[in-house]
Amino acid sequence: MRIRCKPWARPELDACPFFIGEPKNHRNHWNAVFGNGKPIYLELGCGKGGFASQAMLHWTDVNFIAVDIKNEMLVLAKRKIEQALAGAKLTNEQVRVMIFNISNISEAFGEEDRIDRIFINFCNPWPKSKHKKRRLTHTRQLQQYKNFLRGEIWFKTDDDELFEESLEYFEEAGFTIRYLTRDLHASEFTENLVTEHEKMFTDEGKNIKFLIAVPKEAQN
Repeated sequence: MRIRCKPWARPELDACPFFIGEPKNHRNHWNAVFGNGKPIYLELGCGKGGFASQAMLHWTDVNFIAVDIKNEMLVLAKRKIEQALAGAKLTNEQVRVMIFNISNISEAFGEEDRIDRIFINFCNPWPKSKHKKRRLTHTRQLQQYKNFLRGEIWFKTDDDELFEESLEYFEEAGFTIRYLTRDLHASEFTENLVTEHEKMFTDEGKNIKFLIAVPKEAQN
């Protein structure tokens, strides 16, 4: 998705008390950022914040980090989160937003960090063969996540090809699929948070594909 440059976006983010401007400075110390010992959930590619603004209200006993690569996109997520916080009369102590290139996520999160859940929602499918390595579910990305993931990945998409090829990526990267459905809205899964983006795809007649995967070595 292309978005026009907004010169005011970064200054607005810099003034936000829950914005992380230099994520690399917190590598291996993310628990200290929150300082409350609660689990940390991480959304990769948060877009306009439709999911993050719901998730932090749904899972109130966790810390939540939302990541995107563009200031212009993240500032919209920041505003949506602020609206959700105000509506629920909550503080921002358990949420952070940050700018980062997810391709290099290991530069921001290390082995001493403990991320209990990663969300990947409707990421760019990168359908061309030469671009598939950019997928957030590509094998090389999944291997990066394993360095700091102590729990599971929740992956959701409307794209059939991306989903089926991602199943291969998870296998290659040493993950076990704990839950899988190719029609999420017709499944028995009860913890789905429906965003505006997801509703748009559903209204177009597309089935939503969803899985939960866990590193094999992390299984009990």
